[in-house]
Amino acid sequence: MQKSIERIAGDTEGVSYEFPVFRFAGADKAAPSAYLQAALHAGELPGVVAIDALMPAMNKAEAEGRIKGSITVVPWANPIGRAQYHFGEHQGRFHLGTRNNFNRGFPLLAAPDAKLLPDTTLGTPDQRLKTRLVQLSLGHDIVLDLHCDDEGLAYLYVHASLWPAMADCAAAMGIDAVVLWSEDTDGTFEGATIMPYQNVPANVAKLDRRVATTVEYRGMLDVDGTLANSDAAGLYRLLVARGVIADTALPPPSPFKGLVAPLENIDMMPAPRAGAILYDVRPGDRVAKGARLATIVHTPGEAGGRTEVLAPQDGVILTRRSRRIIRAGEDLLKLVGDKKSADARSGTLED
Repeated sequence: MQKSIERIAGDTEGVSYEFPVFRFAGADKAAPSAYLQAALHAGELPGVVAIDALMPAMNKAEAEGRIKGSITVVPWANPIGRAQYHFGEHQGRFHLGTRNNFNRGFPLLAAPDAKLLPDTTLGTPDQRLKTRLVQLSLGHDIVLDLHCDDEGLAYLYVHASLWPAMADCAAAMGIDAVVLWSEDTDGTFEGATIMPYQNVPANVAKLDRRVATTVEYRGMLDVDGTLANSDAAGLYRLLVARGVIADTALPPPSPFKGLVAPLENIDMMPAPRAGAILYDVRPGDRVAKGARLATIVHTPGEAGGRTEVLAPQDGVILTRRSRRIIRAGEDLLKLVGDKKSADARSGTLED
């Protein structure tokens, strides 16, 4: 394993940001290569501890000569967001200097060619970071961007062109659900890793062996040793199943039996009033149309001070908010409906 340090220049003299990159050399040039990164939203830590738990297995595989394809690992991909605190609260989702989401505004290239990347020398630090992360990931067959939601199931965002070919990956990782998407107008990191392969010859795209996904490892508070070890085992099984690491002791993944739905089926359920949330459902619950999902207590102690939120269709609760105070119009949860949502959204679901 080789470790290097990436440095991103800040806005002013004397300010810069650093993050480590670990590389494992592959013994077989024909084997698939992999890129793993975590905490692009810098406060989302399940992926960070999963990579920490995975590293011993990869070091062992390297020592035993079982790493076939090259592997690049970025355990904490966002040193800018990692350093951001406001009034004592960590702020890792948006860059405070530009107000841009750290997982938006990535360059969407027409082909997998680093020469097409923009020159961000005079850009903002978050633009420089995004360009460098795309450059580091470009050319890898497998690209995993590890995130988490507020409270939720473990699920993947997968471009429709990669499904069902990626079903083995979802099964290997022990994922509960897969959300399929086809349009990226906001420049997510996942979009930046798959869009360059959409309009190139098949022998370049190699979609049958390509993996590109945003991994949502449950919720913000799901950071503990047991889950980290379980998630690390899932990542290791994926790398073995796809031929990046050789391990004859592992059987092939079983068929994926989780939920699969297009992004357009998701109802985000905006809150009708501002107030305190009383949830009636948890992630994983199956609900029927008209079932009460939550109650908003907006004028406590008064007649008519509560407003119920009902399911617009049959479906499964994918996620819900972790905090219990909400503004009017703010999304309460993600309901994966059995059919297209009346409020169907394309591209990204949230800011």
